[in-house]
Amino acid sequence: MGYKSLNHFVSVLETAGELVRIRQFVSPHLEMTEIADRMVKHGGKALLFENNGTPFPVLMNAFASDERICMALGVKNLDEIGLSIARLLEDFTAPKESLIDKLKLLPALREVSLWMPKILTGRGRCQEVVMTLPDLTRLPVLTCWPADGGPFITLPSVHTKDPETGIRNLGMYRMQVFGSDLTGMHWHLHKGSAHHYNKYKALGKRMPVTVTLGGDPAYTYAATAPLPENMDEYLLAGFLRKKRVNLVKSLTNDLEIPADVDFVIEGYVDPMEELIVEGPFGDHTGFYSLAGDFPRFHVTCITHRKHAIYPATIVGIPPQEDGWIGKATEKIFLIPVKTTVAPEVVDMHMPVEGVFHNITLVSIRKSYPGQAFKIMNSFWGAGQMMFNKIMVVTDEDISLKNYLDLAQQISEQTNPLNDIQITRGPMDILDHASNQYAFGSKIGFDATRSPGISSDDHTAAPVFIDAKRIQTLYPEVTGLNSGLIKQGISLLIVSIRKSRKHHLREISSDWINNGLITGVKFIVFVDSPLDIFNLHDVAWIAANNLDPARDCFFVESASGRVPSLFVDSTRKTFELDGFTRPWPNVIIMDDETIQTIDQKWSSLAIGSFIHSPSIGYRNLVRNTGAVS
Repeated sequence: MGYKSLNHFVSVLETAGELVRIRQFVSPHLEMTEIADRMVKHGGKALLFENNGTPFPVLMNAFASDERICMALGVKNLDEIGLSIARLLEDFTAPKESLIDKLKLLPALREVSLWMPKILTGRGRCQEVVMTLPDLTRLPVLTCWPADGGPFITLPSVHTKDPETGIRNLGMYRMQVFGSDLTGMHWHLHKGSAHHYNKYKALGKRMPVTVTLGGDPAYTYAATAPLPENMDEYLLAGFLRKKRVNLVKSLTNDLEIPADVDFVIEGYVDPMEELIVEGPFGDHTGFYSLAGDFPRFHVTCITHRKHAIYPATIVGIPPQEDGWIGKATEKIFLIPVKTTVAPEVVDMHMPVEGVFHNITLVSIRKSYPGQAFKIMNSFWGAGQMMFNKIMVVTDEDISLKNYLDLAQQISEQTNPLNDIQITRGPMDILDHASNQYAFGSKIGFDATRSPGISSDDHTAAPVFIDAKRIQTLYPEVTGLNSGLIKQGISLLIVSIRKSRKHHLREISSDWINNGLITGVKFIVFVDSPLDIFNLHDVAWIAANNLDPARDCFFVESASGRVPSLFVDSTRKTFELDGFTRPWPNVIIMDDETIQTIDQKWSSLAIGSFIHSPSIGYRNLVRNTGAVS
């Protein structure tokens, strides 16, 4: 099992009707992004750009469907992976009271041993061609979005080693190309390679780094996987492909890499060297991540296999290809989470609108009061789940992917005054809403049933919204979406032009105390250009723009605190909110590129014409460039 090469995977995709070859010239500068973005948002196929000004075809959207992510990981259904993990864990953790029981473990041990990576002597296929002088500009590196700082390598598997223990780390970090032999290395504060970097800095030594591209898709997935620290990612890759990964030594450093990848980029980072300004970059949040200082990666050698394929991806306004990678992560890591962190967990789901870390939905077998809060605290303290911003915990019989049923459950079972928890902790460095870089707040909703309490007990008052008077008295309110209330969901979405300090808190108090709104549990404010009837976009924008401790508030009335949670998910500025960090722009394509692809479309042979998704988001962009 396992793919012999990326070419092998491409052949399998093509045979299955899951890939199209594009033979007309398409530039890696913006044009590939525009085509891939249109295709991924309309269920399109994987794309192989064969004519791009370099000798190497570019593969995009290879994981971007339920069928293709399963093909990439060698299964018919992602559930198979979770079940396989569960079987292994049961084999190793079940009591073994007799010699027979212990002997039964031998086949499982042998199976695991066959997945362990093996280091080979000599060179691998990945080293068939050695560039005389390493030159990154000979690769079809994408410039993805108009305000990007330059071209970026977007699917790199970055290899480093702990200088003290020798333990390998494999991660995926974007790499901005600054020249033929220099890139940035966008190591997040909390990631394994950043820890290695800090150790090398303390030792005053250069840090060897090797980057690979391509090969078996399991390698690429393993580089993204949120594994426990010090667990070898190539053991996970071996498990996924049911076949060990054969490693060879890099030519100019001591790091081992898979023998059958397509490209190898070797070099070093000097921790004593001045950092380089990297970015902006159109990121997976759907907003630009802004320029920052990151280490320099110096390239000393580039090798590749014959007939190499350059793999690339884009990120941006969801859905994008990374959403399907997230689906695999849900299934692969649900079983370990249930086994080691919270056995009462039944299911977990991260909606694509939450861009991985913003929204997590969890169902549990509830057996005691406060259990939902225990789950929230457990998850927020577990690995990369610490970056989660919004968590909903509900009962085991609720389907987490049936958003209507889930929203009705939240509406019926959650009392905003008692069933919500707000806490503080680490945030993803891409979170733009928190007042402080990489540190902010989180909110959890207990939507589980409480024995002896009916849904009627959660309703403070009959629902009433005087929409006509609100829009007459408050012209800054440009729209009210109360349609969900008719479906049993106590949520009002309000679009507004915010114009003064404390604006939203003042009008919220007016509405409650003047009887314009009663009985609505959740009121969410967003900026007026947003289409408040497009719930996908409302969820995406609202989660991104929210810092719960700052932006969630209640109103006091003559009788006390009202059980209505107001949520300010508008853009924050220094003038109106005292917000001191720069606020990023939403990512869209420029008009010139859109027009170019419109004109090329019929000659690309990729199906019926698809309008640019960027057109629908123009109103959300303020100014030009990456900063709003």
